Amino acid sequence: MKFSASHLKRYRQIVSLLWKYGRSDLAHQMSTEEGFGLDQEAASEALPVAGDAPASPKDASPEHLADDLEAMGPTYVKVGQVLAGRPDLLPENYRKALERLQDHVKPFPYAEVEAIVMTELGVRISKAFSRFDPEPVAAASLGQVHRAALRDGRAVVVKVQRPHIRQQIAEDFEVLEEIAGFLDAHTALGRRHRFLVILQELRVAIQQELNYEREAHNLVTLGNNLQEFKLIQVPQPVPDYFTRSILTMEEIQGRKITALGPLDLLDLNGTRLAEELFQAYLQQVLVDGLFHADPHPGNVFVTDDGRIALIDLGLVGHAGPAMQENLLKILMAIGEGNGEAAAEIAIRMSEKLDDFAAIEFRRRISQLVTLHRDQGLEQLNVGRSLLEVSGVAHENGLIVPGELVLLGKTMLQLDEVGRILDPKFDTNASIRRNVAALMARRLRKDLTQGSVYSAMLEMKDFATGLPSRINRIMDTVANAELEVKVKATDAKMVVDGMMKIANRITMGVVLAGLIVGASLMMRVESNFKLFGYPGLAILCFTAAATGGFCLVISIFVSDYKSRKKFPR
Repeated sequence: MKFSASHLKRYRQIVSLLWKYGRSDLAHQMSTEEGFGLDQEAASEALPVAGDAPASPKDASPEHLADDLEAMGPTYVKVGQVLAGRPDLLPENYRKALERLQDHVKPFPYAEVEAIVMTELGVRISKAFSRFDPEPVAAASLGQVHRAALRDGRAVVVKVQRPHIRQQIAEDFEVLEEIAGFLDAHTALGRRHRFLVILQELRVAIQQELNYEREAHNLVTLGNNLQEFKLIQVPQPVPDYFTRSILTMEEIQGRKITALGPLDLLDLNGTRLAEELFQAYLQQVLVDGLFHADPHPGNVFVTDDGRIALIDLGLVGHAGPAMQENLLKILMAIGEGNGEAAAEIAIRMSEKLDDFAAIEFRRRISQLVTLHRDQGLEQLNVGRSLLEVSGVAHENGLIVPGELVLLGKTMLQLDEVGRILDPKFDTNASIRRNVAALMARRLRKDLTQGSVYSAMLEMKDFATGLPSRINRIMDTVANAELEVKVKATDAKMVVDGMMKIANRITMGVVLAGLIVGASLMMRVESNFKLFGYPGLAILCFTAAATGGFCLVISIFVSDYKSRKKFPR
């Protein structure tokens, strides 16, 4: 395989990262010629030597991991942000350290901002805006935000995408997909978690985030969906001021929720804000099917008039009607501490691998939910529990849908925001309070004029066609032409097994007959002698002994192959 210099540099950085943070086993596999098919010269120049010593614990602290990912570029910052919301994949101290990457990333120069705005909008900044602050108010992995004002004086914020970010992410993902494919093929961890599938989902999510026109559409849609929630605000985009790389939207007059002090929180009705925020998210997930999937504290503002504002809708989740019902059921099961029901729902909505251990999975989920229930349902973190269910599923050969993992991550972040607003906020009680209203909304949504007319047309077709169908069935029965066909999925295997049993029984009967016949012929005098006994009887005994020996060997070999193919 031939790799570019930039690819080899990325390989070296990733392998060094694995080495540094305690996964020397994977680093060693990837450093060999067999790992990626690198020629010896490229491997020696671009990858660490297998005998190198790992870094000291001081150099491999969680804070250093955040710094290392930031130094590797925007793609790896994004990976760090995703890992920060996954307690099922990383220890708590690493997860907390990576949270810095959510809203504390180094900005890029203002000169590049000017060039991008001019290229995208077709005019200079001074023509499009009456004011444009050179210093960004926030910098993230894919872009940064500047305060500005339109020519009519309206205060806005402008989100500007990092220069050349699309090409850089495409190149980084080529390397990451090679590594993920290697881990899936050569490690038990990869076969369980299917890193290539996870990486492809992440790639699609990042590509969507890079399309600011899509984010503008998400802002409009979510704003319309949440109109009834008076304490929730979604900033709206400014028409004609957004493209794929530029997004101009209303400025939120307020502060990040993480910037509020204890005295500021005393002036807020935190309980009411947390309850309405949670209601809004339950409606997004379980009724609308479109939800803000990244509500970490850096993306939640408290406005000057005491409302909650949701920003950064680059990452959204989608859930169809069938998935919504499954998500609602598993939320209810976990919220009520019913581990058996949660396990069954997870199995129904997931993909089973060949080595799926159903009994072990049910046992582990029941233990997990029971443990949280014994600690007190008011302390249960539903998002963390959903992610733990996902982790147990992977360990036991069950691939849960991406929507469940995304919902778990969202609920985990939402729980953190809720507890900032109200330290005593009980998410489970909120689910139980709102589930009836959610079900009523779902029914009203399903009972649209179009769905009612469609059902009526189906009923009309059924009613008009019923008499002719009944007549055909009765004629078939009267003429003795009714046939019932049963399709068994394992019929061939069952028939083959029965044939083996019949063959063994038949052979046993034949051998028994030979032995009985030989015993009777031993009493018949004959000129043909073997070893001083009637020769024909000895031949029958020999044939019976040989056949019996072969039958026993055949049974042992067959049973050995069966145990090897289907281990217990």
